[in-house]
Amino acid sequence: MEKMTIDGVEIQLSQPDEVPMRWVGREELVTQVLAAWMVLGEDDLPLNPRLVGKPGVGKTTLAYYAGRLLGKPVYLFQATMDTRPEDLILTPVISDEKKIKYMASSIVSAMVKGGIAIIDEGNRMSEKSWASLAPLMDRRRYVESVVAGIKIKAHPGFRLCTTMNDDASTFELPEYIHSRLQPRIFIDFPERDEELMILRDNLPYADRGILEYVVDFLQAAHGAGEPYSVRDGINIASYALKRLACNGGGASPGEQDRKLGPYMKEAASMILDSTAAEYFGMLMDEENGKP
Repeated sequence: MEKMTIDGVEIQLSQPDEVPMRWVGREELVTQVLAAWMVLGEDDLPLNPRLVGKPGVGKTTLAYYAGRLLGKPVYLFQATMDTRPEDLILTPVISDEKKIKYMASSIVSAMVKGGIAIIDEGNRMSEKSWASLAPLMDRRRYVESVVAGIKIKAHPGFRLCTTMNDDASTFELPEYIHSRLQPRIFIDFPERDEELMILRDNLPYADRGILEYVVDFLQAAHGAGEPYSVRDGINIASYALKRLACNGGGASPGEQDRKLGPYMKEAASMILDSTAAEYFGMLMDEENGKP
């Protein structure tokens, strides 16, 4: 584990995240994130974009993909309701030698390495925790560890981004935090062709007809104002295909489709709700020519 000494205090750094996240389609959103992170001169500072949208629309994937495009190490931090200020900076632990050692959060590790820190689902974290990051998000560009008694300055190459869910299960953050998390980049549900591309990228072994079936479901749901996302579609198709495989698959494409339909409906009910299963039921009826 890599170590670094700051003002005489040794801290142990986290490793960056290496995950297979790839953004598909909507290149304009990638450009918006990269533009926010851009620095135009010596006196300029990067912005801290806030990616907002329904759960499952790809906010984390977008941030991670943009960070990797810059060729920088990317560090993910999962925010929760229980996240404390010290969790965001340094955590003291007892070493094997019975001494205190300080573990740097993924945010601090990104700060000192000049990487990208992504605070995922940032509005699940309280104002108290966000307040500890306030100086990092303005011209001060540092955080202060009370437990270690040090200030930690950000590397000039450091960039910050947070994702926030657009739902009711989150904290309402005060204006002084929102004003530091700008610009707000809204991520909506993808268009039909983009949704199909995302499904094909995540389920390359699936038959195109099955993916079209899922996209039809998602588009109908979007049109009706339902919150179902492409991640839900991936999970539904993945589970239905596994159920089909457990049942011996299909001897022919026609038999496969006949078997898969009920599994898709079952998957929609288990992964989402009865309303989603009804959507699939209606699609199956239309496919079979039933009124």
